[in-house]
Amino acid sequence: MRTIKPVFLLVLAALAMTTALGQYKAGQMAPDIALADVNGKTLHLSDLKGKVVLLDFWASWCGPCRRANKGFAALYTKLKSKGFEIFSVSIDDEKAAWQQAIAADKISWLQVNDKGGWYAPVATAWKIEQIPATFLLDKQGKIVALDLEGRELEYRVNKLLNQ
Repeated sequence: MRTIKPVFLLVLAALAMTTALGQYKAGQMAPDIALADVNGKTLHLSDLKGKVVLLDFWASWCGPCRRANKGFAALYTKLKSKGFEIFSVSIDDEKAAWQQAIAADKISWLQVNDKGGWYAPVATAWKIEQIPATFLLDKQGKIVALDLEGRELEYRVNKLLNQ
């Protein structure tokens, strides 16, 4: 009779926990993210406490992400002075492609890069399986909604800003 190696059991347990825990959910506090922006300066998600934040995972090669940027731009322009911020995490491997997309999409909100595509460390920690992936955070840094778009996103942001 064959015995199961302890290492194999550990791997199975880790996989089971990852599947069971899944992606972060509404009601959970958002763990901090600390990544470099286009100028190499490290930005921290936690520094945005006190603001309503849309955390956005995207990439320059993602068509739906690029279309979402247009909607985010209008919302950001409209609400940034009221305490709304967007913290976008690119999973691009190529810094030049990321920077070109920022320029082409006229992105003026916070941008950081987590190289590695689907295996980027922060994307892996957040269990990002598709992009765009967004998390709406309240002023305390708690996740209140995922993957909102259009009018629903604007409604929820305004509601949080007025609390």
